[in-house]
Amino acid sequence: MVMATTTSTTANTSLASVTLEVADPEAARRFYSAFGVDTYIRLRASEAHSTGFRGFTLALTVSGPATVDSFVGAAVDAGATVLKPAAKSLWGYGGTVQAPDGTIWKIATSAKKDTGPATREIDEVVLLLGVEDVKATKQFYVGRGLTVAKSFGGKYAEFAPGQSSPVKLALYKHRSLAKDLGVPADGAGSHRIVLGSTADTFTDPDGFAWEAAASLATTPS
Repeated sequence: MVMATTTSTTANTSLASVTLEVADPEAARRFYSAFGVDTYIRLRASEAHSTGFRGFTLALTVSGPATVDSFVGAAVDAGATVLKPAAKSLWGYGGTVQAPDGTIWKIATSAKKDTGPATREIDEVVLLLGVEDVKATKQFYVGRGLTVAKSFGGKYAEFAPGQSSPVKLALYKHRSLAKDLGVPADGAGSHRIVLGSTADTFTDPDGFAWEAAASLATTPS
């Protein structure tokens, strides 16, 4: 059994923002407002080529199954496609949808039964990057100044959140992430996402681009 390691050290560098590159920012803005996640992301116009799995997902953690269903329903009503219908699992209850712009969202709860009515509240948003080598990419990020909050060997790593970002950053095996989301692992072209850095601009080993948050030219969501 692999034990998790944790640390409480404050990160020198952290995720400041998440910007999705979309073909139609206005349409994307309407979708994310209806979905209820518009305050967690930024949008930027881009026609960058991208096919198949883009290598990441944004995951919402909510209070119970009814709230999962509420978010899935809102996303579908706004134009999303269901990739995995919400269902019970070993870990709780959850489902996966794909936004009209191609971004994949997972909505889940660790609760298997509702203790109250559905809400529109989000407990946590995590940006999961699918990477080829979790250990190597984790060390790359440590070298850039990020602080590891949790680590499960070569399977998963989570970084300490920044004070300015409502989104937490984590790493997962690329093929494992695709399988969990219910999509083929193959993909090519742009990831269509830009991560805002509290420090400098760089690109990680899997091609995910970071830009200094202050320099990001975005369309408000």
